[in-house]
Amino acid sequence: MKQKPKRAIVIGGGITGLAASYRLTREAEKRGIPLDVTLLEASTRVGGVIHTVHRDGFLIEHGPDAFISTKPWAKALCEELSIADEFISTNPNMRRSFVAQNGKLHPVPEGFYMMAPGAFLPFIKSPIFSWRGKLRMGLDLLIPRQGNDADESVADFVRRRLGTEAFERMAQPMIGGIYTSDAENLSLKATFPRFVEMEQAHGSIIKALLETRKRQASQTHRDTSGARYSLFLSFATGMQTLVDRLQQAHLTVAREPVPRERSPKAHLRLNTRVAVLQQQKNETGWQVSLADGDVLAAELLCIALPAPQAGTLCENVSPALAKKLQAIPYASSATLNVAFRREDVAHPLNGTGFVVPVTERLSLIGCSFSSVKFANRAPAGHVLLRAFVRECTSELTETALKEIAALLGIKKEPLFSVVSRHTQAMAQYQVGHQGHVKEIEALAKELPGLALAGNAYHGIGIPDCIHSGEQAALALLDSLINEEN
Repeated sequence: MKQKPKRAIVIGGGITGLAASYRLTREAEKRGIPLDVTLLEASTRVGGVIHTVHRDGFLIEHGPDAFISTKPWAKALCEELSIADEFISTNPNMRRSFVAQNGKLHPVPEGFYMMAPGAFLPFIKSPIFSWRGKLRMGLDLLIPRQGNDADESVADFVRRRLGTEAFERMAQPMIGGIYTSDAENLSLKATFPRFVEMEQAHGSIIKALLETRKRQASQTHRDTSGARYSLFLSFATGMQTLVDRLQQAHLTVAREPVPRERSPKAHLRLNTRVAVLQQQKNETGWQVSLADGDVLAAELLCIALPAPQAGTLCENVSPALAKKLQAIPYASSATLNVAFRREDVAHPLNGTGFVVPVTERLSLIGCSFSSVKFANRAPAGHVLLRAFVRECTSELTETALKEIAALLGIKKEPLFSVVSRHTQAMAQYQVGHQGHVKEIEALAKELPGLALAGNAYHGIGIPDCIHSGEQAALALLDSLINEEN
């Protein structure tokens, strides 16, 4: 007798939800589990902040322009989807970055990583730090490691080991460019556990970086500074490649016939907002009430939304879980893509971009030289810049353009500019975040057939989000099997 299919619903069509629905579909097929999967997305498209557009020969990324390859999950998924041959890496001849100081851009010293030097001579020659600041950073070689296992903020850690200048002039802008966060409250353990390991293993951040640099000398580009740009990957036609391939591989628009293919597909419903969640009376499934009045039922439910939105949906089923989810703060972000003729930009653009310390009192967080960083981002003789701003209003956007012009020696108006706003998109991992997430996970386990996924828990990058979605899918399928046994 043919087994009746089980049902799974994924709420949220960003990269996390896409990864979750894809893995549910493929893994259920692999395990021989009949499973109907439905992906619900409130907007008109899937992909969330990942969105590439083409304009007048320019390739514009509204969201992230790359992912880091040291975390394996994004790369592995791309290989599974047969798009790894479309990877491109950053320009091998331009792997240094700059930091703004007193209205000028200074190269980040070769070998400098986030907050500390990995090579002495370039660091000593750098005008970014005063001699007093350099001597204070050198004390990291003598300061004993912290004896307890308590979490601390990134700001407190950098000041304790390397001093105020190291924090204000380098660590804060570098970290701010990644997390759009106040480092005074940012959890070191949740965001940069590697530095905790460095301190514990070597007793010194500088010593750890020097030994790492020595060990990897034969593989490291000599003119590398700031972020590890050689580890970042994108696609020849932009990050939208990943979203499009995921959609093509496993989604069909709801209410359309499922294609007669060997591999089943999940149903996609766009413009579909969830209003209320309820557990079935026997607590073996979920009832999902939509804003349009439709009601869906499923044995398995994955919520792949920002934590506050997930919390709102969980208010009826677990007030305690809802409260914990809503306590995770989020920050908004905005990017400004700006196109110029190359001849109108005085700066040599001999790097990948620059970051701006808060102490400079500018609206800019940083700026990436997109057409230098990756190939085919602008037509010949043109430049594409991608700026990041602290807030996004028309007044601040105009101010940011003026700041870019001043720092790069631009005298003429841009050919065009494109603003992308991402409201409440970036989870803020505050001190104690890991403990908070453990409490959330414990409460979620009390709700059979539920999994939470997204950038609120164990990482904000694309690989982290993919891993979160895939782990949620596998956990749900495991729970289904355990229930039947």
